[in-house]
Amino acid sequence: MGGELYKKEFWREENLNYSRPHLRMEKIAAILNGIARGRECSLLDVGCGPAALRSLLTNNVRYFGVDIAIHEPGPSLMEADLIESPISFDGRRFDIVVAQGFFEYVGTHQSQKFAEIADILNPGGTFIASYVNFDHRQREVYWPYSNVRPMREFRTGLLRNFVIHKAYPTSYNWHHWEPSQKAIRAINMHINMHIPVIAPVLGVQYIFVCSARDPR
Repeated sequence: MGGELYKKEFWREENLNYSRPHLRMEKIAAILNGIARGRECSLLDVGCGPAALRSLLTNNVRYFGVDIAIHEPGPSLMEADLIESPISFDGRRFDIVVAQGFFEYVGTHQSQKFAEIADILNPGGTFIASYVNFDHRQREVYWPYSNVRPMREFRTGLLRNFVIHKAYPTSYNWHHWEPSQKAIRAINMHINMHIPVIAPVLGVQYIFVCSARDPR
């Protein structure tokens, strides 16, 4: 479950592979814009990489990103090792926190990072996470992953700090990767539901839409 945790030298090159929006990011951006619904709100993108998500958000969403390797520094982007340091951004709190493609790389720090995210959410705020479905019928594990666990374990850990309001796959595919064919991608962009029996074995990754639990 816990493997090597890669540092800035690795991620400076690796996160350039995510400089263009992909299906998971496009689906999450649609969710985020729906949550914002034209109102001013603040968002922290945890493990933002090249901050490609920012280009998909409406102007009313004030974007901030934090990552271990920032290529173009700016007032809304912060470079930090999120394993060595708590998840934060200058002491701010946020209406929305999103962590996509992040938890697969946190090793044994998953619970700690959930708690840190819960601490920086504004009351009534939304947390959106993604996680690879390692129960897929044709499981493939990307070699840098350091936190590989069944979906039920990830979900159980998430529930310690959050209430899950929605959970469904980013896409359904016979193979364990996001579909690349244009027609199949288009269909999957509009399938935002958990289909019993099928989802556990064909869901590529999962999206979780959550709110923080009341600490009382």
